[in-house]
Amino acid sequence: MTARDSASAVAAPAPGEVEQHLEEYRVELTGYCYRMLGSVFEAEDAVQETLVRAWRAADRFEGRSSLRSWLYRIATNVCLDSLNAGKRRARPMDLSPASHADAVLPDMTPESMWVEPVPDIRAVPSSGDPADVVVSRETIRLAFVAALQHLPPRQRAVLILREVLAWKASETAELLGTTVASVNSALQRARATLADAGVAADSAPAAPMDGDQEALLARYVDAFERYDLDSLTSLLHEDATLNMPPFPLWLRGHEDIRAWFLGTGIGCRGSRLLPVTANGAPGFGQYRPDPGGGHRAWALQVLDITDGRITGLTSFLDTPRLFPLFGLPLELPA
Repeated sequence: MTARDSASAVAAPAPGEVEQHLEEYRVELTGYCYRMLGSVFEAEDAVQETLVRAWRAADRFEGRSSLRSWLYRIATNVCLDSLNAGKRRARPMDLSPASHADAVLPDMTPESMWVEPVPDIRAVPSSGDPADVVVSRETIRLAFVAALQHLPPRQRAVLILREVLAWKASETAELLGTTVASVNSALQRARATLADAGVAADSAPAAPMDGDQEALLARYVDAFERYDLDSLTSLLHEDATLNMPPFPLWLRGHEDIRAWFLGTGIGCRGSRLLPVTANGAPGFGQYRPDPGGGHRAWALQVLDITDGRITGLTSFLDTPRLFPLFGLPLELPA
């Protein structure tokens, strides 16, 4: 485990002192539960349940393991109980082939089907080893979290504990009540599944925000707000994707994305964008023009950027829940 965990194991708090230490683990536990569950709202519920169980059992905490390990054991059990119902969240690209811009817009599907976005501030600790912070941010990327959902629950826990949190095999086995051999086997199978999905747990981190990326985002905002589709598509990779949960439809490539925004998506003309950070990536709150004046919340956009081009645009339409989560108003005045 990390040096922080080792230190807490040496000086574990006495039972009567546990409650005052619980809250400091909320963010990292939320990140863990979010990777397990694919939903920020379910993750926050799971963390709250974890902290309540820990508080109720404080008199039985004897300091034989670190407080952090104890909390992760509880959080893992809470998540596994939830996942035993057979739920698996996904992205539209995981469920069907790409559509074309002239496709009939399908009915919305339940929000519970889709991987949700998470604000970095709720899932990535703001302090600690900078390298750990980078790993935390990379492993809440939408593609990575969606790929995790393909794993059986216990394999998912093993991969996150071993590859993301850098727990030892022996520590992971103790937490899960199994053997080191079983942990190593589960990790191998999990890695193979992710590789088949084109995602690696130890892939190189995305380029940090720099002047070039800031300029790219500025050009994106300018093009989107002017609704200059030629300029907008020039910023996209030729195989860029567009998806809009809770609609199961998704598009690939300049031609279909451009045609979509000039056809079914024409209501986006005149939008305003406010910046956010989501899933370790840049994003925007998108506001469409309101016929009554001003602008009204329409979508929470999350961008994927690779090698100076936008490779993916996900627009989450559940604005009544998501905009307050990201600190965004639901309306902008005229």
